Amino acid sequence: MTGRTGREAVAAVWRIESARIVGALARYTGDFALAEDLAQEALAEALVTWPRDGVPRHPAGWLLTVGRRRAIDAFRRRHALDERYAALAHDLGEGGAFAGSAPADPARDAEDVLWDPDQIDDDVLALMFTSCHPVLSREARVALTLRVVGGLTSDEIAKAFLVPTATVQARITRAKKTLAAARVPFAVPPAEERTERLGSVLNVIYLIFTEGSSASSGEHLIRFDLAGEAQRLARVLTRLVPDQPETHGLLALLELTAARFPARTGPDGEPVLLEHQDRRRWDRAAIRRGRAALARAERTGRGLGAYGLQAAIAECHAVAASVDATNWERVVLLYEALGRLVPSPVVDLNRAVAVSMSRGPAAALPIVDELMAAGSLPNSHLLPSVRGELLTRLGRTGEARTELERAARLCGNARERAVLERKLADLG
Repeated sequence: MTGRTGREAVAAVWRIESARIVGALARYTGDFALAEDLAQEALAEALVTWPRDGVPRHPAGWLLTVGRRRAIDAFRRRHALDERYAALAHDLGEGGAFAGSAPADPARDAEDVLWDPDQIDDDVLALMFTSCHPVLSREARVALTLRVVGGLTSDEIAKAFLVPTATVQARITRAKKTLAAARVPFAVPPAEERTERLGSVLNVIYLIFTEGSSASSGEHLIRFDLAGEAQRLARVLTRLVPDQPETHGLLALLELTAARFPARTGPDGEPVLLEHQDRRRWDRAAIRRGRAALARAERTGRGLGAYGLQAAIAECHAVAASVDATNWERVVLLYEALGRLVPSPVVDLNRAVAVSMSRGPAAALPIVDELMAAGSLPNSHLLPSVRGELLTRLGRTGEARTELERAARLCGNARERAVLERKLADLG
């Protein structure tokens, strides 16, 4: 095996198994921060050993064995030979996985090391709830979730959010210290706390997908890896918490939104607006998955939540043959329901767009003007962009130009800014 092949094997196994490995180590040690460090040490050991000696027969078991061995070493160094050490050392024979070697009996050792299949879901769920704990800042939750649940490296997270790697590493370090200081247990929260805490988990996945589907800055409109990771996390969550309608609502939203990705950019990566997209390029399989998840959300709950309502809006687009054929009045009603459930200037702005398509720009402009008067979204290009579009359709070219120029100045994404500049050029 070449070194490159060995490293690729490490990367593949880590991406698939990292959450389970970190979760199992956290359960064994009772220390979330230590578990993440141990898993990283096991990863580093694999990067040295697998390219040299070959991929072990049970790669996930190998990584977990190394992590457990490192835990024992850490407890030894701390002189903490207590019940935790005894439990960790039980049945882990001499000659097990240590630096540069394979277990003495790989088949037996993997059997012993692999965690209880009934416990896997609990471990990953506990990992999600811990990394998305409300005691952490939003940025810390996102970074920690991508690191310990998604298996992304600090470099990958930094690249995804266009921040220095050192910033990501500092966020992760602070997050682990915060969790330790707050004495947050590594466990699925009790039923009475679960619904409230689940909102934090859903929000983190939603934020990751939002940044992936419409990059806030940089040269690319869509960051496919980031959006794909959010979809994977949402799918995992629906399996772990199948009785919560909003988990299915979020998955439906992500699937239905991602279904349009193939048509959202042109050959050179330039954005293609909804009215110009070739709907034949939309991912029909993703649309079917999204609609099935939305139906599951409707069956599971007594009514759609915030993510479910957004998914229902996305479904309106997904099933329409064209922009003109879209049921815009239903979209307006769904946005009105969403605004009552989670009031937000962004929701109101999207409702204004739907109103303009259903009832004309003159009916939508007062909604936008009210947002402008309230000083909503002061640093976002979205509000002046929508207002500029409405004024253009109303023939108020001078005012439209002012708004679109402001939107272009505020827009951080190069691709979106180019679209705004083309609209300005079209005004003459």
